[in-house]
Amino acid sequence: MIWQMFLITSYKFKKEKHEGDSFKAMIGDTPNNQELPLLAAIFTSILCIGFGANAVAIKISLSGLGAFTTAGLRFSIATLAILLWARTTRRSFIIKKGQAHQLLIISMLFTVQLGLLYLGLNRTNASRGTLLINLQPFFVLFLAHCFIPGDQITKRKILGLFMGFTGMAMVFLGRKGITTDIQTGDFMILITAFVWACNTVYTKKIINAFDPFQIALYPMIFSVPFFFLAGLLWDGKMIDHVNLNVLVALLYQGLVIASFGFVAWYSMLQKYGAVSLHSFLFIMPISGVLLGGLVLGEPITFNILLALALIVSGILVVNLKTIKYTPLFPPRGV
Repeated sequence: MIWQMFLITSYKFKKEKHEGDSFKAMIGDTPNNQELPLLAAIFTSILCIGFGANAVAIKISLSGLGAFTTAGLRFSIATLAILLWARTTRRSFIIKKGQAHQLLIISMLFTVQLGLLYLGLNRTNASRGTLLINLQPFFVLFLAHCFIPGDQITKRKILGLFMGFTGMAMVFLGRKGITTDIQTGDFMILITAFVWACNTVYTKKIINAFDPFQIALYPMIFSVPFFFLAGLLWDGKMIDHVNLNVLVALLYQGLVIASFGFVAWYSMLQKYGAVSLHSFLFIMPISGVLLGGLVLGEPITFNILLALALIVSGILVVNLKTIKYTPLFPPRGV
C-alpha cells in the first residue's frame, strides 16, 4: 500500500496549500516540507525498509494460508485498526453525494490489484515481485501524462522511465532457475503494477473531495468479503497450517504496514511534507530485494542486482527535487 498512501496524503496537502486554504490549521504551526532532523530521517528510513519488507512477509504467510485468504485476513485486521484510529481521532466517515461511485471504482481496482499481487507472490520470488511492483510509479508517469492536465513527461522523467523499464527487462531476461510458474507470477505482478497505476491516476483526479483516510479505509472494507469468497472458491486449502512465523507475518502485514504504516506515514507527511519524504522511497525496492535473499534465501543474481540498480536510479531521477514539485506516489499495492 505504500505508493497510494503517499499519493492520497501528499497530493491533498499540496493542493490545499496551493489554493491558500487553512493549511496550518490542519497541522499546527509546524512548517511543511522542512528538512528532516536526524531522528525523523531515521524513522522514515525504517518505515521505508518496513514497506519494502512486506513482500517477504506475504511470502511467509502464503506458506500456511491461501493467497486470497491471506489478503482477506490482512485487510480485516487493517480495517479494524484504522477504524479504531479514525474513531479515536474523530475522523468523519460521511461521504458526500456523488462520491459513492468514485469509491466503488477505487475499491474494485484495489481488490483486483491486491488479488493479483497475492496470486503473483504465491508463484514468484519476493525479490522479483518487489522489483516489478516498484514499476508502478513509472506507469503512473505515463498514464498521468495522458490523462491529467499539467502532469507532462519531461526529458528527466523520460530518462527515469527508460531506467525503470530497462530494469524490468533485466528481471524478465534472467533465465537461470526460472520456472514457468515464476514467469506467470512475474506477469501477474506486472499487471498488478499497471492496475495500481490506473488506480493512482484516478485517485489523483478525485482526491480533493475526500479525507485521505476514507480512500485508504473504504476499499479495504469493500475487498474483504470478495477475498474470503475467492479463497473459499479457489484457494484449495484456505488454511493449511498456522505457526508462529505465519501468524507474525500476517500481523505484520495487517498491523505494521496497512494500519500503523498508514498512520505513521500520514503523520510524517503532515509534519514534514511530501518533498521532504519522497527522497526516501528508493529504499523500498532495496530492502525488499535484500531481505528476500537474507530471510527467504532467494537467489540474488546479477540480473536482479542490475535491475535493482536501474529501477532505484529511475526512481531517484524521477523524484529529483525541483522548484515545482508534483508528488506522484504512495502506498497501496504492497
